[in-house]
Amino acid sequence: MVRAALVTATSLALTGAVIAHAYFLKHQFYPTVVYLTKSSPSMAVLYIQAFVLVFLLGKFMRKVFFGQLRAAEMEHLIERSWYAVTETCLAFTVFRDDFSPRFVALFTLLLFLKCFHWLAEDRVDFMERSPNISWVFHFRVLSLMVLLAVLDFLFVNHACHSIITRGASVQLVFGFEYAILMTMVLTTFIKYTLHTVDLQSENPWDNKAVYMLYTELFTGFIKVLLYMAFMTIMIKVHTFPLFAIRPMYLAMRQFKKAVTDAIMSRRAIRNMNTLYPDATPEDLQASDNVCIICREEMVTGAKKLPCNHIFHSSCLRSWFQRQQTCPTCRMDVLRASNPNAVPAPAQAPAPAAPVNAPVPGPPGNGEEDNTCTSHSTGPGTAGAAPAPDGPMPGFPFPSFPPPPFPSAPWLPMPPPPPFASSMPPPPASLSTMSEAELRELEQEGRRGLEARLQCLHNIHTLLDAAMLNIHHYLTTVATLTPPRSESSSAVGEASGTSPPSAITEPEAVNGATGFSQPDSTTLEKSDVGEDGEPSPSELRRRRLRKLETSPPPPDH
Repeated sequence: MVRAALVTATSLALTGAVIAHAYFLKHQFYPTVVYLTKSSPSMAVLYIQAFVLVFLLGKFMRKVFFGQLRAAEMEHLIERSWYAVTETCLAFTVFRDDFSPRFVALFTLLLFLKCFHWLAEDRVDFMERSPNISWVFHFRVLSLMVLLAVLDFLFVNHACHSIITRGASVQLVFGFEYAILMTMVLTTFIKYTLHTVDLQSENPWDNKAVYMLYTELFTGFIKVLLYMAFMTIMIKVHTFPLFAIRPMYLAMRQFKKAVTDAIMSRRAIRNMNTLYPDATPEDLQASDNVCIICREEMVTGAKKLPCNHIFHSSCLRSWFQRQQTCPTCRMDVLRASNPNAVPAPAQAPAPAAPVNAPVPGPPGNGEEDNTCTSHSTGPGTAGAAPAPDGPMPGFPFPSFPPPPFPSAPWLPMPPPPPFASSMPPPPASLSTMSEAELRELEQEGRRGLEARLQCLHNIHTLLDAAMLNIHHYLTTVATLTPPRSESSSAVGEASGTSPPSAITEPEAVNGATGFSQPDSTTLEKSDVGEDGEPSPSELRRRRLRKLETSPPPPDH
């Protein structure tokens, strides 16, 4: 307040000094005016004084029509004013050929009237949240809306007359802006009428939200049409109106939101009337029994949402006009009540495989590989149990069967835990169950949790057994060294090459366990090569004989 008074006093002092200086130089009225208009410093001081007078006029009209502004109204006014000033500066760049003091004055007047349109809109919206509305409030709002409507109509008429007589000019922008302001006044007046009717009625007006929604839909459609027409005319006549992009985008987004709300609200209200059950007296007693929308006690006419929250039917209808969620937990009621969302049926449990079932060896290794596999696993543990085809018990996702590996003889295959699909699904509402049913549900949940923990323990045991077997295989492979005969060694030393009978390590390991070694005296001619050296099969038998006579590896 002190700052505004200081600025006003300084501006008045400067203006008086400039006028007195000009009159002291010219001594007549007309030459003084000509001197002031030709002097740039004098015009700058006069412009500042004009803005100060506009500011003082705005404060006076604010006191008359609004009184004291609320913090939210002041915040919205400042935010919108900055955007309006930015758009005005962009408009200056588009119409730089028409830039003049009159052009600046017209834009200042437009911004001045826009501020009062925004304040009137916020003050009418405040009616819905204010319990007591005095007659002074009604008089102020009605008189302001009448004044704004008359001014908007006069400026639109002046712009149309100027365009018809002089052609397309900057008045096209002002005519379009005042047409948008007329649409805003119409919307504000319809909302004021609806709020007044609702305040005069003893009971809440159920259809108020419907009329509010369709009012926003209608006025939003008019704004979109005006913006599209303005953009088309400006592109054809002048240039692309860069300053109109943001307000046009906001108008189109608001119209799209209104259309979406109209469609979704009708769907939500239809679901409320057809799908949601009425709240019983037992449900009201079990809950808080107070509607959080209107803060009144619920006796009759209450609806129960899928999330078990209870509200008045009329309150839900007005709430669904704005958003289609639960007022308490924000659950999407349209998604929750979708009849197409059917849960997938539970899969039947697969038959359990017998414990320690034998597994045939990998194909392609011949009879010796099968014999090796049967001897290496030991008695009673002929192989690991086959992996189930379906998902692993206790897990909802499918599991890929691991490759079969021999299990340790002291670790039998544990039995599979009960399947999760055998457990009945929990009920949708726990408030309707008795104490015994709740206790039984808790026991079933505990049993299911124990089964899952046991499954994890079994997996840990199988992984430990697999690591032991892998370590055993690595130790066995490390003890296998290919033998070399004296003649082959001599040939290798003479020629510097390895003997031709050397084979790779995987061939030496393949079939290394449980093979009966024949006597070396019964060798056939096929076991000896053309140069007198032993054949690869003879070398394999010698390695197997050495493996049988070697001491067993220590247990780890």
